[in-house]
Amino acid sequence: MSDVAAIETFVKKFKDLKTEVAKVIIGQDEVVTQILISIFSGGHSLLIGVPGLAKTLMVNTIAQALGLDFKRIQFTPDLMPSDILGSEILDEDRHFKFIKGPIFSNIILADEINRTPPKTQAALLEAMQERSVTVAGHHYKLDLPYFVLATQNPIEQEGTYPLPEAQLDRFMFAINLDYPSYQEEVDVVKATTNDDKPEVNALFSANQIVDFQHLIRRIPVADNVIEYAVAMVGKTRPNSDAAPELIKTYIDWGAGPRASQNLILAAKTHAAIHGKFSPDIENVQAVAQSILRHRIIKNYKAEAEGISEELIIKSLF
Repeated sequence: MSDVAAIETFVKKFKDLKTEVAKVIIGQDEVVTQILISIFSGGHSLLIGVPGLAKTLMVNTIAQALGLDFKRIQFTPDLMPSDILGSEILDEDRHFKFIKGPIFSNIILADEINRTPPKTQAALLEAMQERSVTVAGHHYKLDLPYFVLATQNPIEQEGTYPLPEAQLDRFMFAINLDYPSYQEEVDVVKATTNDDKPEVNALFSANQIVDFQHLIRRIPVADNVIEYAVAMVGKTRPNSDAAPELIKTYIDWGAGPRASQNLILAAKTHAAIHGKFSPDIENVQAVAQSILRHRIIKNYKAEAEGISEELIIKSLF
């Protein structure tokens, strides 16, 4: 199949996928789209939202519709690296045997990732970046596709361990979940307080998803689009000559080169789901908020004056 025909197939499959997820998840259309963009771009996502907004249900439903294995890890202050990676035990023949932890799955929901100490957070790093883990000197490859979706509660910060910048940077997207609208909430209550249980069908296989990830990477990008993305990321750095006054006033630290890479990859996927064979500047702008939001660090002045990341990123367009 040619790449042009493959993209046309991808558009149709993506629409079917959204319809399948919508059987269970009411509203949150933009959030679902962003999660799916990051999956097909081969990236991880950080979901930021208060409890009760169906984050776990959303990830579970997406995993079912994609035909992938799904594991949920509840991060707590006493969670150890071996609890997520697995550990070696002595079997009845007195041989060491490796028991795999929950990290060995296609989609991992790392629930409340900022509740666990840095040592356990760091255990996720190798898995996220290298798609492999090392336990007791042995190297284990993870099955592809591999995708980490972590959640954070933005309100309650007592007793938490905020993710360091290096770890935040591993997430392609930081996605804000908001409360549903009045009508969406009415529909949610109607759908979840009866005895019906919608059947979610698996529309993909793991191999098909990996093939689509490779297809996205093969999409050509014009030089001016890449230059636009790199220039936008460069403007977030307050010590750069290109940085606008707003950045120099309100930002302590800007985004690194991984942001530029992610902007282009996500723009390719965003273009593909809309049936385009190459991304343009509008596709870069469409994904910029979620890619840059967690990569720019505001100073105390921005906090004091209530300047949001969204406003700052929009000024870069």
